[in-house]
Amino acid sequence: MRDFSHLNLTYIKGIGPKRAELLKKELGVETALDLLMHYPVNYLDRTQITHIANFYGEEMNSVQIKGRFISFNTVGEGAKSRLTAIFSDGTALLEVVWFRKIKEIRKIYDLNKEYILFGSAKKFHQKWSIIHPEIDVPDAVTAQQGFRSVYPLTEKLRNAGINSRILMKWISVIISEKFELPEVIPLRILKKRNFPSRAQALKDIHFPTNKDALNRARERMKYEELYFLQLDIIKYTQTRNKDLKGYRFVRIGEYFNNFYRIALPFQLTEAQKRVIREIRQDVNSGRQMNRLLQGDVGSGKTMVALMVMLIALDNGFQACLMAPTEILAQQHFETLKELASQCGVTIALLTGSTRKKEREEIHDKLLNGDLQIIVGTHALIEDTVQFKQLGLAIIDEQHRFGVVQRAKLWKKNHGQLPPHVLVMTATPIPRTLAMTVYGDLEVSVIDELPPGRKPIETVLRYENQRNQVYASLGRELAKGRQAYIVYPLIEENEKLDLKSLEEGYELIKDTFPHYKVAMVHGRMKQAEKDWQMQLFASGQANILVATTVIEVGVNVPNATTMIIENAERFGLSQLHQLRGRVGRGGDQSHCILMSKIKIAKETRKRLEIMTSTTDGFVVAEADLKLRGPGDLEGTMQSGIAFDLKIASLATDGQILQIARDDAKDTLDRDPELILTEHIETKKELLSRNNNSIDFSRIS
Repeated sequence: MRDFSHLNLTYIKGIGPKRAELLKKELGVETALDLLMHYPVNYLDRTQITHIANFYGEEMNSVQIKGRFISFNTVGEGAKSRLTAIFSDGTALLEVVWFRKIKEIRKIYDLNKEYILFGSAKKFHQKWSIIHPEIDVPDAVTAQQGFRSVYPLTEKLRNAGINSRILMKWISVIISEKFELPEVIPLRILKKRNFPSRAQALKDIHFPTNKDALNRARERMKYEELYFLQLDIIKYTQTRNKDLKGYRFVRIGEYFNNFYRIALPFQLTEAQKRVIREIRQDVNSGRQMNRLLQGDVGSGKTMVALMVMLIALDNGFQACLMAPTEILAQQHFETLKELASQCGVTIALLTGSTRKKEREEIHDKLLNGDLQIIVGTHALIEDTVQFKQLGLAIIDEQHRFGVVQRAKLWKKNHGQLPPHVLVMTATPIPRTLAMTVYGDLEVSVIDELPPGRKPIETVLRYENQRNQVYASLGRELAKGRQAYIVYPLIEENEKLDLKSLEEGYELIKDTFPHYKVAMVHGRMKQAEKDWQMQLFASGQANILVATTVIEVGVNVPNATTMIIENAERFGLSQLHQLRGRVGRGGDQSHCILMSKIKIAKETRKRLEIMTSTTDGFVVAEADLKLRGPGDLEGTMQSGIAFDLKIASLATDGQILQIARDDAKDTLDRDPELILTEHIETKKELLSRNNNSIDFSRIS
């Protein structure tokens, strides 16, 4: 036995250089092991033989029948010719049709010889027929009997004649060589979890003999993926906590205490107090803080951010807060300035719009220490921005920044210790995602709304109820309130969506002629967009017609109504984010989800989740289960360092927890993975790290 799992596919029988290059380009598959880990997405059950007499309905998908051809007949001439045959399984007759390779097929198959046909049969004029079936000889020992694997393929591969059956053939060549495959999971874990070996699991995934073997194999390979993911995250976190020193904020002084006594506008919630205690522990530990602060829109994250900044100031350090848009940075600045100015704190705003002279003044004051807090957009990470001593960097809605951009904040201290990092997000993150996407960060959650905030009433309404919806909107506007009306803007339907938005804008202006209506969408120039948003934020406009650009945006406590058009086209987490734009004042707020009357059952169920809860974490868990993690991972962090091939964060939470526990136990026993039992584990971990850029390293 030899380990040729890393053998290039060129040398596997039947593949060769051209196909190997195509597989690499289309699937990222280069070696024998890569091909073994290109997992099936589905299985066709080839264990059952169905009698033609038992066919029912109009179509029978993926049926297998055993019988004989009793006649062949060529119909038509040239390119329009086809070959038909009558096939009998002893219970009834079936017509078989071929449009291609007619001469070859007529030569291959004989009358009255037993064959197995596999394909989809359709009823036509009360007769069953099947087009281009797969045909096998019953006594031939082939991998096609039993469960047939169906693989993810691309159009280019299909055009090159590479289908699931051919992939199975190549995989069977690899497996039949009986090569040695080193075990990468420690043997004590394999025994404890009762997993099959790696080689056995890979064989059973591609060629399962029964459902039980398939399920055990899939569970083992899912576990393996998640185990190495967690091993990587935990090992990095432990190393960082040991090696990465941080400034110690030992004092709680005048800035913090004066603010708490004099300027705090309302009593902190218990959740806010708990989070501040957690952060204080971090910044006094001697290690660099890397903490994620989660909290729904309006839960009081900005207040926590300010109080942590005041702790930095009490210890002689500067602090910065970076926001993804100018309008959000402006809003943070105004809020913080109003609160902090009572305590004699110097604070400034730096964005792309800041004038040159003012920018130069800000640069000077940051460098000499006269400026204590700076709020800004990505302008903060430009090389010209330098600090005297940056002790704390707070990043709001960090998934909207590129990871390399964020890393620049670490380098603002001229080779001194890196600043403490607090990452804030209003996007509720399900537990499984938090354990992976942000697995190397400590997590704090504000799970309580400030006193006086009322839950937002959410209802689902249909097109035929539009008049009632506009009537209720009119009542809110008459009270002096403001409203958002949101339209989808999806890239595939961009022209249609923009047309709908513009038509909607005109309709709203006609329906509410006594009110000023502003409009915002992502295709506008930034200056125009900011001006329109400002009209609404300042109260000059009563209604804002917009796309999802307002998802992370202005704080308008006077806005009490949110109407979301074509709500069926949005994901749950996105709907929740949009809903969070209202409910920011003391008045009762409403979110109205507008939908077509005819929608799929699953879509209706999805929208009803929104009407039944305002808890962002419940919504996020439901979204993850319904849509899978793809979209969420994409919005959580640009450049995630893992690519799950078989495990799913949406459905494999239990396996993830077990894998995390086992990974922690492994590193507690052997932090450097130097024991004999961990040699292959360490090799595999290094191999997986070499294959990806690990952006989890950058907070």
